[in-house]
Amino acid sequence: MERVAFIINPFSAKKNYQPFLNELKSKIQNPLYYISESILGTDYFMETHFDEVDFFVAIGGDGTISTVAKKLINTEKVLAIFPAGSGNGFSNETQFSKNLDELLNKLKAKKSRKIDTFTVNDRLSINVSGTGFDGKVVKEFEKTNRGFKNYIKVSLKTFFNYKPIKLKFFDENYKQYNGKYLMVNIANTRQFGNNAYIAPMASKSDGLVDMVLVKKFPLTYSPLFAFRMFTKKLKEDDYITYLPVSEIEFKVNTKNWHLDGEYNKIKSPIHVKVQPSSLNILI
Repeated sequence: MERVAFIINPFSAKKNYQPFLNELKSKIQNPLYYISESILGTDYFMETHFDEVDFFVAIGGDGTISTVAKKLINTEKVLAIFPAGSGNGFSNETQFSKNLDELLNKLKAKKSRKIDTFTVNDRLSINVSGTGFDGKVVKEFEKTNRGFKNYIKVSLKTFFNYKPIKLKFFDENYKQYNGKYLMVNIANTRQFGNNAYIAPMASKSDGLVDMVLVKKFPLTYSPLFAFRMFTKKLKEDDYITYLPVSEIEFKVNTKNWHLDGEYNKIKSPIHVKVQPSSLNILI
């Protein structure tokens, strides 16, 4: 398959990437692929082959996909995905499955479309990023062997001990939303991953992100919150506020963030900005 490169994160999918590679080699003669062990290595591979490749396929989770996407922003090169992460939020939202034949057929068809991305203090995000409770959860989650069960365990443990963060907007129009929150999320798509829909109305092609403000809620509200999140029915109420924005500035009293599920330390003030139609995605 000409002008296609496959970038494999060997640490995704419980470090079991070999079946994918074996299947790929059985279906494509001499595929161009790279088993990545670092972001720098991925960057170098992409730069080396950039002129000869039109489609870059990321094999991994949202963090891997974001790393590959970063080099494709505002170019005509196309991002494709074979999901192999713990949550696979972005690949779920862009209709990529764990079916290699389906992916290869899409690559042969060569159809793509532009979607939005956004930045948090100039750091790229393609899916959902956030601070507060979920930023802390991701920090603790990265100390485990990952997996959905560990995510739930860490989330429950963190919830009971977590003190809400303080949020302050710079724009007068948003001052009414200043206050304490359990978490603040910036959603370009609808879900974190694992079909947990934090922003059911978010669109990746409307020039906006949904800023999701979640106040700390009582334990009795938790089952309703979880039910609504996993059934795409979260909506504004006493604990949740949605603010569709294209650009916003604010500060929070924490440096714990996650960008597409990867822990980042980001100091306030925070500047969020949408980059409309900046990433070409295979469809």
